[in-house]
Amino acid sequence: MSELEGILAVYKPAGFTSHDVVAKVRRILKMKRIGHTGTLDPQVTGVLPLCLGRATRVVEYMQELPKEYIATMRLGLATDTEDLTGRIIEQVDSVSISKEEVEKVLITFQGTISQVPPMYSAVKVDGKRLYELAREGKTVERKSREVTIYEIVMTNSSWDGIHPELTFRALCSKGTYIRTLCVDIGRALGLPSVMVKLERTKSAGINAEHCLSFDDIQRYMDEGTLHSHLIPVDQAIPHLSAHTVSEDKTNAAIQGQRLSYKSVSPEVTGDEPIRLYDHEHRFLGIFQRQQETGAIAPIKVFL
Repeated sequence: MSELEGILAVYKPAGFTSHDVVAKVRRILKMKRIGHTGTLDPQVTGVLPLCLGRATRVVEYMQELPKEYIATMRLGLATDTEDLTGRIIEQVDSVSISKEEVEKVLITFQGTISQVPPMYSAVKVDGKRLYELAREGKTVERKSREVTIYEIVMTNSSWDGIHPELTFRALCSKGTYIRTLCVDIGRALGLPSVMVKLERTKSAGINAEHCLSFDDIQRYMDEGTLHSHLIPVDQAIPHLSAHTVSEDKTNAAIQGQRLSYKSVSPEVTGDEPIRLYDHEHRFLGIFQRQQETGAIAPIKVFL
């Protein structure tokens, strides 16, 4: 059987790093060329798309798509890691707040917001990852970054006990720290807060219900049917517009030559990357219009 190529949607269980998932799937598939499309913390579960073979070349495009999470946060308690793995640094004895107040605050987080990456994160400062500095007991200044929360909705709440818990669904841009979002929501309510649980329910347009477990992957591999459960490369980047090259220029496209704008339809007007197909709707690769000449130049050729 030829090497597998496409997107394998894995449901990451708790207790695995994203690197652990890649390593395990490499062993099952007996192939080396596998990459993931966005790190998940070990305790976080959910959608982790893996790119197999030449599909690793579209990781950067898949990462541009929004991600969706379901998070549970606890009010009245804070830790140094912003989740329950950390040391408690603040807590209050009672929380007096209503569901309506929480919903009003959640709405204020919709749109473009600024976040300061947590100390326990993989962001690099002066060549060293923040979590490495944090483990040494150091705290350094971090630059805030803009992220977008497209939608945020409270889906559940529990008001029992002294520390209420809220569950919300958030659709957000890449680079959003949900732990930090939980802390910032608490701060806006005038309370310490901490993330209790997190599941990524969508990544790169792939939903949790379309993901496979390790057992599924092993079974399909044993049956020789795993290829039929892969998402084709071009279907994993649907946000790139689709265009067709004229029949007489198909070979030129396959050979990675620049194409006249007249040979591609519909006409490419913007400078964003596009998906290019032949007249039989075979995916040829990712191309881009050159601003200076208008020519359609190859970025990554697949066929």
